[in-house]
Amino acid sequence: MDDEAGDSQFGYERVSARDKTRRVRGVFDSVAERYDLMNDLMSGGLHRLWKRYAVELLDVRADHVVLDLAGGTADLSRLIARRAAGVRVVCSDINARMLARGRDRSLDAGHASDIVYVQANAERLPFASASLDRVIIGFGLRNVTYKSAALAEMARVLRPGGRAVVLEFSTVQAPLLARLYETYSFRVLPRLGGLVARDADSYRYLAESIRVHPDQDALAFMMERAGFASVRYHNLLGGVVAVHVGWTA
Repeated sequence: MDDEAGDSQFGYERVSARDKTRRVRGVFDSVAERYDLMNDLMSGGLHRLWKRYAVELLDVRADHVVLDLAGGTADLSRLIARRAAGVRVVCSDINARMLARGRDRSLDAGHASDIVYVQANAERLPFASASLDRVIIGFGLRNVTYKSAALAEMARVLRPGGRAVVLEFSTVQAPLLARLYETYSFRVLPRLGGLVARDADSYRYLAESIRVHPDQDALAFMMERAGFASVRYHNLLGGVVAVHVGWTA
């Protein structure tokens, strides 16, 4: 949960809100160039299936304006743009280096005009209230300093009847799988990050950030408290990943 007194979690460390923002920016500045490659290696390519599933749940139509929040290298934005001709996609991220990487990859993939890029803080979105049809955030919420503020902003910018999808690592349900996942996260993942991205510490933080992220029910409660109705979630790979879906009244 968020600490309204001004502190936040950076992995297992308790830090000030300002320090959390600075250190998360440093993590993604460091890994931006190898971020997509590392996602493939870390998940064995499964992240691509998880993202397709999340976009299916988003239920995008051609007349929609969709915000890909904490969009990073824009892989979700490209999936959405291909989903329905005419859909308008806004890829937003606080990190300029990740956005630049995403813009370059989108241009290479032929998405020159159907995705726009906005550098913004998820806790203070520069969009009018009730101006968007859909919001999705993929593997980004756990890096936000105040998650409740970001969820409230997602609800604010959605029109009545809008839909939000949160794709995020979550709490593994099966004990044996949980033990295997723990070993992989803290022994294999940092070594892989050191070899491929030359940054073991950033990937150790990413593993820790998953462990301190709210579990499935806690996140559903946070979404309801932020203004979403009928929140439900779907566990993928035994709860390694969960997709939460909420609607605005």
